[in-house]
Amino acid sequence: MFLSTIISSYIGRNFLVAFIVLFAAFLLLILMIDTIELMRRTASRSEVSFNDVIQLALLKLPHIGQKIFPFAVLFAGMTAFWRLTRSHELEIIRAAGVSAWQFLFPILFLAFFLGVLKVTVLNPLSSATLSRYEKLEATLLKGQKSLLSLSSTGLWLRQAGSKGQSVLHAQRFLQHGRDIELREVVVFLYKGADHFVGRIDAESAKLEDGFWNMRNAWLNTPEEAPKFEKQHWLETDLTMDKIQDSFAPPETMSFWALPGFIEALEEAGFSAVRHRLHWHSLLAAPLLMCAMVLIAATFTLRQARRGGTTFIIGGGVLTGFVFYFFSDVVFALGLSDSIPVILAAWTPSGVMTLLGLAMLLHLEDG
Repeated sequence: MFLSTIISSYIGRNFLVAFIVLFAAFLLLILMIDTIELMRRTASRSEVSFNDVIQLALLKLPHIGQKIFPFAVLFAGMTAFWRLTRSHELEIIRAAGVSAWQFLFPILFLAFFLGVLKVTVLNPLSSATLSRYEKLEATLLKGQKSLLSLSSTGLWLRQAGSKGQSVLHAQRFLQHGRDIELREVVVFLYKGADHFVGRIDAESAKLEDGFWNMRNAWLNTPEEAPKFEKQHWLETDLTMDKIQDSFAPPETMSFWALPGFIEALEEAGFSAVRHRLHWHSLLAAPLLMCAMVLIAATFTLRQARRGGTTFIIGGGVLTGFVFYFFSDVVFALGLSDSIPVILAAWTPSGVMTLLGLAMLLHLEDG
């Protein structure tokens, strides 16, 4: 027996309206909290106006929206089913011989569609606004003129030239607009990918069109005496954009741009584990939305039989905490290469789906 189009539309509309209202309410609450926090951070900075604070909060909002999206789906599913059970409409539908799997289908379809919408529309918007937010935060709140940052061991870059690859290390860097200059530079030269052929120690290196302009450089070659050059030109394929992009977090990259960016990073010798993990987690988003609906249905069916709103709310909150904790643990294992990236990205969605299916099977058919 198939569920009629009218009933399917009615159930789906209930879920969609609940999702829109809850998602908007969550965004408004987060916007208020984030605005208050930014006002606290800028209290001692007279040059930052209230308009700047609002702009920062709005630019960060789509990124936070991505984080709460699954929970908006979860609570929207709970709200829709709770309303239908309170009005005894689900009982009437089930009495007509309709199983839980049949009246779940329209909501599962909408949840999957919302997951696709999150990946293809919300994610590109979020990446663009987050990138802008980080630039404004660096200049307005942190007083930085550059988004490039040094680790405790300095700046490391891998580059290629017509004579082979090389690894460049600098203790300090200076950036003036589109110009970048490195200080206390060491370059390890390789023939091919791994055959060491020499080393260059320079006082500074300035990036120009296709070359590093190195000053006061010592050229060290195996079995030869060191050679000093006041000015040395080293070929490079690096540009300011490539250097800055290599440090860009995956959250600032659009879903559509990530595959090409990952390939470029790996070809340049950089690690792309974090970016690949983020991309696969985006691919798993539609499945995660369906999993949230299954979990919501599980709590709602139990609530219909036992009664009590506290159970449904507490179950939803507990599910959210467990999901976030589990996701963080699995993602950390993926970033450390303890487990494959694909497994780390898809495990949270897969486990939640299997858990929801198992609980529903137990309640309906067990």
